[in-house]
Amino acid sequence: MSWCLGGRILLVLSVLFGTASAQLQIARLKYEGGGDWYNDPDAVPNLAREINSRTNIRVSTDEAQVGLLDEKLYQYPFLFMTGHGNVTFSDEEVARLRHYLETGGFLYADDDYGMDPSFRREMGRVFPKSQLVELGFDHPIYHQVYDFPSGLPKIHEHEKGPPHGYGLFVGGRMVVFYTFNTNVSDGWTGAHNDPLEVREQAYRVGINIVSYFTTN
Repeated sequence: MSWCLGGRILLVLSVLFGTASAQLQIARLKYEGGGDWYNDPDAVPNLAREINSRTNIRVSTDEAQVGLLDEKLYQYPFLFMTGHGNVTFSDEEVARLRHYLETGGFLYADDDYGMDPSFRREMGRVFPKSQLVELGFDHPIYHQVYDFPSGLPKIHEHEKGPPHGYGLFVGGRMVVFYTFNTNVSDGWTGAHNDPLEVREQAYRVGINIVSYFTTN
């Protein structure tokens, strides 16, 4: 059993039995290519505090940062990535991410405007026989803790048109959740001085994502 899969099992047991025996540490994915993987450094700690105050899921308020070739990758079953620019993975990183996701890992990616073309290209290399598919509004990720009957809210207006949520599935399990034209994670940071109601919607989406991960 991989570290990654073992971590998922512990987290599920923690949620089911209401214990603090396992603590999730969200790890931000470092990548090459020119995209600013490091932007909004307060986003994950802020989300973690909201999760801890509203649910029985325990999340570290310290964000980990990890590259795909780091030895400690499998200690973090939940990866988060965002950015504005280009994303590139080496062949070795592609193979490592594929193995990580196939053995229990989960990736949440949020386009912060400009990441979309390269992210799609690289995910096509990771899983050439699978593709990102748009989730219906009835998908459980939109109804885990908070109800979003019309899917994702629009947190920041980067482009006209509705937000989109995509999943990539392996063996029936969603291993990647990708949000586009909504910029959920920008709502977790205090850098933009968003209205409280906008930040609340962003936190609710983030809580749903983490809750979905721990129970599926």
